[in-house]
Amino acid sequence: MNTFSTFQSDVTETKLSKEDDKPVFLVLSAHDYRSPRKANIHFITSELAKRGRTRFFSLRYSHLSKYTSDPRLSLDYAANQIGLYQGVECYLWKTRIHPFNTRRRWLRPLETLMYNWYSQGYNPVLRSWIQEATVILLESGVAPVFFDLIKALNPVAKILYRASDALETINVAEYINKTFARIAGEINTIALPSKALAETIPSKHNLAFVPHGIDHSVAAQADPSPYGDGIHAVSVGSMLFDPDFFVHAAKRFPDITFHIIGSGQSSHPDYGNNVKIYGEMPFAKTLCYIKHAHLGIAPYSSDNMPAYLRDTSMKLIQYDFFEVPAICPFFIAADYPNRFGYHIGDGDSIARAINRALHPSQPLVAQRVLSWSEVTERMLTPQLFRDTEMSL
Repeated sequence: MNTFSTFQSDVTETKLSKEDDKPVFLVLSAHDYRSPRKANIHFITSELAKRGRTRFFSLRYSHLSKYTSDPRLSLDYAANQIGLYQGVECYLWKTRIHPFNTRRRWLRPLETLMYNWYSQGYNPVLRSWIQEATVILLESGVAPVFFDLIKALNPVAKILYRASDALETINVAEYINKTFARIAGEINTIALPSKALAETIPSKHNLAFVPHGIDHSVAAQADPSPYGDGIHAVSVGSMLFDPDFFVHAAKRFPDITFHIIGSGQSSHPDYGNNVKIYGEMPFAKTLCYIKHAHLGIAPYSSDNMPAYLRDTSMKLIQYDFFEVPAICPFFIAADYPNRFGYHIGDGDSIARAINRALHPSQPLVAQRVLSWSEVTERMLTPQLFRDTEMSL
């Protein structure tokens, strides 16, 4: 059973035994390891915890977060104290305000001041954990601004960077862009989940291709089927969610039941009775909905997306793993054999994609998906794996 325990925040309680020769991992991210919604950084952290003492320090959270629907709001009660969750020490750093992209050029000086202050890391737990770490993993976003602090406090720590997204795509502040451009060449390894991300990285000598993975044991955990008779299609997640897809699809296929999980949106007035809406759902519970679906839907609302999303979409990786045909816009379908593309907003095109997926001209091709253990090993020691090499 998962437990959450509160510890004294006195950093002396977290000092390591000098006799402990296992690596000490520190993850800096704007996620929180305890959040119910999982991203790749959560699974990587779980693997790190099998290899040594692991800490997860959650950044960019403040009183402002309640106005941005931050998914960590449910953990606000645990802010600014050390907790233990599934073997990982966790800390959600809550400040009065946190720096953000003002999106206004005339406010850049204020923006820079905020980031300069934040990057000093005025938090005793953060500083202690940096000093004690042997490997520090920075996730794309705000984490790179602490590079200089890490070098000052612990110059021998190995620094890894997980490029979960291109900085331009997640619209980070100019301060972060400039910082990353300056430090990229000094990072030990920059792990890219898609080779398409290489063009967004200002250094080339330290790149490693390390795609997202999946826990292969989930296949045995994804039973029984939650569905009744008939044909079932599932959509999981909220990123760029397009409700109009289901307006078109449900009308044209009244014999298919469409299950929408965690879209962040309520029912559309034009949805038919064959569209079922579910709220946020723990990752493990979504697995049976994916494994037993006849169709997986990735209803992105725009073609104006980075090419790397074709490789990094967790829902599409899960559909591939369970060999469920995926319906998605042509831009995302690309040349993937198990994906069936459509033009956004075109009901006839959507219908053709669904029909092709239900009656493919050839059997689906089983896709090789790394386990999270394999992903983590490639991040820690990319030089040991030929498939991490980048041909630039």
